[in-house]
Amino acid sequence: MAMPSTSLEHSMGLKPGEVATGTTIMAVEFDGGVVLGADSRTSTGTYVANRVSDKLTALHHHIYCCRSGSAADTQALADYVRYFLASHAIDLGRTPAVYTAAKLMSTLIYRNKDNLLAGVIIGGWDPKDGGQVYTVTLGGTLQRQKFSIGGSGSTYIYGHVDEAFKENMTREECQNFVKKAISHAMARDGSSGGVIRMVTIDKSGVSREFIPGDKLPYGP
Repeated sequence: MAMPSTSLEHSMGLKPGEVATGTTIMAVEFDGGVVLGADSRTSTGTYVANRVSDKLTALHHHIYCCRSGSAADTQALADYVRYFLASHAIDLGRTPAVYTAAKLMSTLIYRNKDNLLAGVIIGGWDPKDGGQVYTVTLGGTLQRQKFSIGGSGSTYIYGHVDEAFKENMTREECQNFVKKAISHAMARDGSSGGVIRMVTIDKSGVSREFIPGDKLPYGP
């Protein structure tokens, strides 16, 4: 039986009982790769449906996306893009471009923007352009950025990330930047919480990191 709808669900444009990933997502470019991170709280209205969900989804071997909005919408979009990229890679005989994944996601969201609630960050590495981060907004706008934040928790950390971001950060600096920013958003945003999951992607491959709730870096 579907859960009763709430005023919050209606204000977000959700269907009755639809689950939303009220969330904090983030991605940053560094020389040679990218770091992506997200909290793990999935909610429906004021009810936390899953406190350890994984919002970092693989689209190809060196390409991931951070998902925010409706969990159902973003999962379906990721499945479509993964399928199209796999077929495209077979046709090419090589790793697809990160921009191709971002453009596919943007096109799907734009053409269905009246029926979807999906804000996505695409991050990955390819031999041509190295590490790249692309933001795809709720309406399907596509833009490359050196770093990107999204989800309900992002509104609490714009000042922090604008001050803390530096050009040409190292891999480790980017990882610490993402951990600290997301942990502060989780502390302020009621729709963000749980644990932090991180993915680092470069030429050598993909590495994942898990930061439990009692190890969050709140300090300076």
